[in-house]
Amino acid sequence: MSQSFKNAPQNAITDSQIARVIPCRELSMSDPINWLKLGVQDAMRAPILTLFFGIVFAAIPWLITYLVKLTGWHLVIMPAIVCFMLIGPFLAAGLYDISWELEKGHKPSLWHSIKAVKRNAVNEWGLGILLMVLMIFWLRVASLIHALYPPYLDENYQNLLPFLALGGVIGAGFTLLVFFLSAFTQPILMERKVDLATAVLTSMNTVWSNKLPMLFWASIILIAVLIGFATQFLGFILLMPIIGYATWHGYIDSIEVKRKRLYA
Repeated sequence: MSQSFKNAPQNAITDSQIARVIPCRELSMSDPINWLKLGVQDAMRAPILTLFFGIVFAAIPWLITYLVKLTGWHLVIMPAIVCFMLIGPFLAAGLYDISWELEKGHKPSLWHSIKAVKRNAVNEWGLGILLMVLMIFWLRVASLIHALYPPYLDENYQNLLPFLALGGVIGAGFTLLVFFLSAFTQPILMERKVDLATAVLTSMNTVWSNKLPMLFWASIILIAVLIGFATQFLGFILLMPIIGYATWHGYIDSIEVKRKRLYA
């Protein structure tokens, strides 16, 4: 796999002087497929851990849906889905650790993966807080949309459709924003002793400099999420770990490193 990197192109991100922006490689449209292949290899090499994290990822939306049914507030389904996508990158830290351990020739363990978030704890928790703020902001917007729903209308599909459509469009915007901010932020913070601003701006620069390949990668993630929900969350058991592993390989393939990296 080619590891030819370029200096970060001049744009509003690299010229901001807010923090150091680590140079990125110019990606091709085939690169996300290669990341998926490497993710599948990692899943096959660590099947027990893959199953564990997959069950966790499947349990979260199941619990959200159960609470929705319990409360009867059907309009919370869309914001709950987006919330799941907002916190997904933060929860994937354990999966990134597994791929990193496999790359180094080590045997990954659950405890080692759980401790992954502590390597750059202040900045990684800062990322978690950033995602949480975005999640809370989205929930407030969703509450406003819900407040627009006339109380005299029956909660059937025809009446709910305009509000679900509005929530879907706004939710898609929030999701793209989160992807722009955090596509590779978590892996950067895990591997490098850098501040949160450097990690976020580096991730943003990578996405901005490779709009089409990264949009393709975002669409792959979206399809995986849709398949997960279409299969009553069972698809998450396999798909979410593969996406997590693939994201780690995408980070290594996209952003300049100090030494040559090995691939499984």
